[in-house]
Amino acid sequence: MAEARELDTEKSAQAEGALSATPDIVYPPVFDSLAAEQLDRKQKLAATFRLFGKFGFDEGVAGHVTVRDPERTDHFWVNPFGRSFKQMRVSDLILVNHDGDIVEGKGLLNAAAFAIHSQIHKNLPHVTAAAHTHSLYGKTWSSLGRTLDPITQDACAFFNDHVLFNDFTGVVLDTSEGERIASALGTKKAAILQNHGLLTTGNCVEEAAWWFVTMERSCQAQLLAEAAGSPKIIPDDIAALTQQQVGSDLAGWFSFKPLFETITTEQPDLFD
Repeated sequence: MAEARELDTEKSAQAEGALSATPDIVYPPVFDSLAAEQLDRKQKLAATFRLFGKFGFDEGVAGHVTVRDPERTDHFWVNPFGRSFKQMRVSDLILVNHDGDIVEGKGLLNAAAFAIHSQIHKNLPHVTAAAHTHSLYGKTWSSLGRTLDPITQDACAFFNDHVLFNDFTGVVLDTSEGERIASALGTKKAAILQNHGLLTTGNCVEEAAWWFVTMERSCQAQLLAEAAGSPKIIPDDIAALTQQQVGSDLAGWFSFKPLFETITTEQPDLFD
């Protein structure tokens, strides 16, 4: 059975052109137990915060990344309010249910994190993880009220796969706005929250984290390109083909791998 999964993954990756698959690449990952899967999700979540802190995606107490618990699927793990991304550890994470109760861990629950993420996890069962911060280029681009154009290969990952949510009403403290964000997202991987910032999702933490990193950089690239002149738009048929290559779930999951290896080598205390 494992051999068949590995073969299917190799064929899929070769067809997409996203990866040169090897027999040890198995997507999605397989775990021996729910406990092992939970620990993996928490480790990837803590690593994501360290990476986001390193990349400068933190802004005071703003920003949150969540992952659904594999056993209690109406619960999600999230960063405690006020804890620095740069210092996040696995032991710092808190487990929250869809009623806003902290079930495991210590700390405060960010009301905006709950308002947004509870509704995403509740209304979009295909979403395992979601990321949102007030990163510089993401919030700058969001003020224009536009989706990204396919002007680079990397930006094509979001071609026809992200939405503009243009209903800004201030700090998100009401779950009704979280529900509207979830409705706007639907099956798309990301949203530009007008006058607010970026939000990305994935089948795992790795995907949501990578889509955020590359979306932030795509916002930066388009801002720079438009400041310099008039970017050339990639034709729709080429953009669609490229989206299948660099915007697949497999590509998102695999692209996070070197970032995870780097941050865990540099900052192993995140596993504490």
